[in-house]
Amino acid sequence: MLTSSKLQKLTQSVKDYKKQFLDKPLGELDESGTRLLINHFLTEMLGYKTLEEVKTEYMIKGTYADYVIQLSGKRHFLVEVKALSLNLSDKHLRQSINYGANEGIDWVVLTNGKLFELYRVIFEKPISNELVFSIDLSDSNSLKSNVEQLQFLHKESVQKGGLEELWKRHSALSPKSLSKFIYSKEVIKFLQKELKKKFNAKFEEEHIEKAVKRIATENIMIEEFKTIQKKERKKKENNPLKIESEVNNQNSLINNSDL
Repeated sequence: MLTSSKLQKLTQSVKDYKKQFLDKPLGELDESGTRLLINHFLTEMLGYKTLEEVKTEYMIKGTYADYVIQLSGKRHFLVEVKALSLNLSDKHLRQSINYGANEGIDWVVLTNGKLFELYRVIFEKPISNELVFSIDLSDSNSLKSNVEQLQFLHKESVQKGGLEELWKRHSALSPKSLSKFIYSKEVIKFLQKELKKKFNAKFEEEHIEKAVKRIATENIMIEEFKTIQKKERKKKENNPLKIESEVNNQNSLINNSDL
């Protein structure tokens, strides 16, 4: 993770990149021209040294990957560039993943200079991949979230194991990982207690388990959750004493955990 000052610098560089390259009519820019954008992206924005850490036209089994980022002899990720005028496709992704798989590189960035997709190569049989993030640097509304994601590719972050930290976070929040907690006895017991409190009725654990499993198979409108959250916030706003009590309880828990 970058320091706040480095994050501010990266944020400004993303703004400059957008203004310099993406706010101009470069829609017909070909692949060789797009690589000039990526040279700037890797060196001026992410902090890698030209030639020493940015390896171009990297040979992999008779073909060439556009870039491989290498620090102290270790290859951290490769970058495959397509023309700004093209939409990224499954064909481009397969090509990029094959490069990573053939060279034993865990991370692949696929980009057209505007969209940046980061993939993790899964070295299993068969080889697969997982999208970790996809960002559009032309979208001003997503600036903050884009920078938060992009920082993991920065040289200082990569040197400190930032990509592995990102993968841990991504894996932890995956449906497969979270399902282990959602279907746990502790969660079922909690729901049993809350349901009894809210509906003044006893619910058997097996019935709650079946209801929880339905969450994974049924389509639930996100707007329904937003409505519930708004109602809960209004309740708290109308009951300041309850808020104060909750804050005191949280502080008490924090203090006890420090002992």
